[in-house]
Amino acid sequence: MNPQPEIPAGYMRNAAGHLVPTEQVREQDLLRDQVARELATDAVALNTALRAFKTKALGDIADLVRIAGERYEVTLGGKKGNVSITTYDGQYKIVRQVAERIAFTEELEAAKALINGCIDRWSEGANPHIRALVDRAFRTDTKGQIKTAAVLELLRLEIDDAEWKRAMEAIKDSIQSTGTAVYVRVYQRVGDSDQYRAIPLDLAAV
Repeated sequence: MNPQPEIPAGYMRNAAGHLVPTEQVREQDLLRDQVARELATDAVALNTALRAFKTKALGDIADLVRIAGERYEVTLGGKKGNVSITTYDGQYKIVRQVAERIAFTEELEAAKALINGCIDRWSEGANPHIRALVDRAFRTDTKGQIKTAAVLELLRLEIDDAEWKRAMEAIKDSIQSTGTAVYVRVYQRVGDSDQYRAIPLDLAAV
């Protein structure tokens, strides 16, 4: 993609790509542009800083694992596997977590049909909580994707019913690994207790 040409002094580019003399832009539009641009610039800087932090954290933890392996003359997992490291005083804990990304194949539709059959057969005897879990499991998000955690929650239900068990087998068969994701989480100890509170690194949790 070719970069846009520089904007001449005294002009602003609108959303359609047209140059507009700054003196013709409403004051409110100028103010909105300023606030949005400043916030976006800060967000880009934060994103860059977070990427740099994650790269440094993963590198430092991998080095720590490697050094521990060399000390005992063994080869450890390196970048793979979950690792938890804590400061000497126990004040902070850093966790490297490797989580498997999963998706569901078309066999999930078979599971859905079996589960609906169970609920229809149970009729009035169906537990409302189970109905709610099933409804939530097969409800898609704004992108049309099935919520993985909600589907996996169904596997934890202990229901002695042959059709339900076939549905759970269909869910298990539909699970497909699509790779792994590596997370770095930072925790701070709560007072002198043995409890730790996560230090939020995402906007929604701050």
